Amino acid sequence: MAEHIDERALDEVVTFTSELIRIDTTNRGGGDCRERPAAEYVAERLAATGLEPTLLERTPGRTNVVARIEGTDPSAEALLVHGHLDVVPAEPADWSEDPFSGEVRDGVVWGRGAVDMKNMDAMVLAVVRAWARAGVRPRRDIVIAYTADEEASAIDGSGFLADHHPGLFEGCTEGISESGAYTFHAGPGMALYPIAAGERGTGWLKLTAHGRAGHGSKVNRANAVSMLAAAVARIGEHQWPVRLTPTVRAALAELAALYGIEADPAAPGFDVDELLAKLGPAAALVEPTVRNSSNPTMLEAGYKINVIPEHATAYVDGRILPGGEDEFRDTLDRLTGPDVDWEFHHKEVALQAPVDSPTYAKLRAAVEEFAPEGHVVPYCMSGGTDAKQFSRLGITGYGFSPLRLPPGFDYQALFHGVDERVPVDALHFGVRVLDHYLRSA
Repeated sequence: MAEHIDERALDEVVTFTSELIRIDTTNRGGGDCRERPAAEYVAERLAATGLEPTLLERTPGRTNVVARIEGTDPSAEALLVHGHLDVVPAEPADWSEDPFSGEVRDGVVWGRGAVDMKNMDAMVLAVVRAWARAGVRPRRDIVIAYTADEEASAIDGSGFLADHHPGLFEGCTEGISESGAYTFHAGPGMALYPIAAGERGTGWLKLTAHGRAGHGSKVNRANAVSMLAAAVARIGEHQWPVRLTPTVRAALAELAALYGIEADPAAPGFDVDELLAKLGPAAALVEPTVRNSSNPTMLEAGYKINVIPEHATAYVDGRILPGGEDEFRDTLDRLTGPDVDWEFHHKEVALQAPVDSPTYAKLRAAVEEFAPEGHVVPYCMSGGTDAKQFSRLGITGYGFSPLRLPPGFDYQALFHGVDERVPVDALHFGVRVLDHYLRSA
């Protein structure tokens, strides 16, 4: 056990998580968010260690923080450690506790951001401050970035940093951030720790039907609402074909082995749905990422019940696997048909990271050091993170924000969910694992 990860470090990670939650950084989209108070909070605590954090804004109030810790080996490639400061909205009436109370009760920290991702923001702070007190330095330079706007388009956050301040990330070839190394309870005695080595691409779509306006009582063969509704129904009902990426193949192979199932995901005629049916709860880790997807989410049309509108609009949350964009485009052209136009409302790349790399091996080893009962497996995220924007700088990203969670704490359900919370013990585990990895990286 690292001596510098002492009681003070363990107390700080809880305090920082709680206090960051109390700073309301709700991102409602459309620029409606203000991360600056949280950015100043983390910058002040980084500066207290002797670092020189830089605060950067594209838009006033939408603040990012970047700092660099110099390593002992100037020839080593640098590592990016990033976390976002914004959170998704929370409706207090739905919660057991005030979502911005940061209350610590019965060994649990409550509030929006407890797992997404003010917990990881706090872990990084706690580790860096523990290093400063003990005089610990990593081997390679570590660039720490706290970003704005991850919960929307990232245009004010990682996108702004990557496009306008690439020099701050000079030498960074790899990065770690959210959504990995948490406990996934896959059945009695089966604790998995999935580490993300890929993300589906973002393909948010805007569909527009152009019809002929008219009276609601008249026959209208060019009804924009009808044309749009038909296209949306086709998209919602579409069954996308299987597309297995290297990361997903590796995940399926390791899960099959853990369950004692003979399966070769690389074999011709491999039936992924047959294997998923045998994996029980663990199937949820990979099922969303064996295909592209398209889920209709919003409809906009009309202004009066007896008026047929000229235009109707819909929005679709599309997600695209690495290598699947041509298939995605061709399919949307076919499903929308000649009467409905579509365009990308927001688009970001799909990512893959190698699972046979020295970095992945060190991430695995760090988890196994503190959770020897667990089984580390690779997986691909169904959604996306700031790693997409940082990939523009040639940075390969992994999802690694370690938490050891007891049965009953469903990490994936708490993401953007009601009563988001994190156990104090999980934060302590995360600090120890993160410290171990960053010193070995």
